[in-house]
Amino acid sequence: MDRVDCIIAGAGVVGLAIARSLARRGIEVVILEREAAFGTGTSSRNSEVIHAGLYYEPGSLKARLCVEGRGMLYAYAAENGVPHRRCGKLIVATSADQNTALDAILARASAAGVHDLCRLTAAEVQALEPELACTAALLSPSTGIIDSHALMLSMLGDAEAHGAILSLGSAVVGVEVTPAGFAVTTGDIASGERFTMASRFFVNAAGLHASELAGAIRGLSPDHVPRTLFARGNYYSLPGRPAFSHLVYPVPEPGGLGVHLTLDLAGGMRFGPDVDWIDSIDYRVNAARRDHFQTEIRKYWPGLPEDALAPTYCGIRPKLAGAGQPGVDFRIDGPELHGIAGLVNLFGIESPGLTSSLAIAEAVADRLAAGVDDPALQNR
Repeated sequence: MDRVDCIIAGAGVVGLAIARSLARRGIEVVILEREAAFGTGTSSRNSEVIHAGLYYEPGSLKARLCVEGRGMLYAYAAENGVPHRRCGKLIVATSADQNTALDAILARASAAGVHDLCRLTAAEVQALEPELACTAALLSPSTGIIDSHALMLSMLGDAEAHGAILSLGSAVVGVEVTPAGFAVTTGDIASGERFTMASRFFVNAAGLHASELAGAIRGLSPDHVPRTLFARGNYYSLPGRPAFSHLVYPVPEPGGLGVHLTLDLAGGMRFGPDVDWIDSIDYRVNAARRDHFQTEIRKYWPGLPEDALAPTYCGIRPKLAGAGQPGVDFRIDGPELHGIAGLVNLFGIESPGLTSSLAIAEAVADRLAAGVDDPALQNR
């Protein structure tokens, strides 16, 4: 049986960031990806926003890793030539009763370590964005956008330069905990051929499939495998010149951040995601949501042209809480939780996962390093 130091399941932005971090520490890494290319799931089906860290519970992993990861991501993008722009974001109240929601966001952001938010009056917003209608807003100058594919390509190149190997079309079909680590069985998607490798570490960064994969790890208690729910987010675009220079977000809604306006690096406008709960992975845009989008967008942009929105793409967020339930933090389950040396499972890595990716990678590497020499953690 071939043996490597670490096997990572999943070549999304988080899996690639972890591979890069471990490879740079001198750890031999193999990344297994079931699809024919890296980053085809949640990592490439999002708004490509670098979040400032405004909305998350102070002290939570989401809050801490977003603020930490934001700085790391801007620095990495600048050093490695990854296209990005710090364009800023406006969070808008569209009625007087939403003004208190802005106060709550401002207070929470400050408690989480974000201190550059600026409260704006309606007149000040109009001076920045003449077509925007609101009663008040918050300006987040640290919010930006990034080319997610270029970012992942750069991370992969860095990981490979330090010895990491990416195997595409390789699905993990079984993992067994052994006294020496893990026996990981993969299935070639094209041929169906199976192959087993041994590793000291195993990292489950399978995104939407993380719970399914964790459930297939023989030796891991089912008590440590949460249920993953799927929240589809539809996106619509608007052709032509952009009407705004900032990103525009409404006050958050349950399960998401509302139908917001983001810009791509070419200046194009896109809207979304909404929150569309589904039972299974389905990347078809729900065209019936257009009327809902138009209604929500006109709350802050009354000048939206009639019937101009075009369905573009959708993404799916791996949720650990369902509709009407409070949001749940990232789960980075290491040996200190489940007692298996060398194993890290990542669950519920949705937004701000892209922003947090480099910080998540360091957290995973630290968990593995902390658990590997702990005599209390013995694989059976």
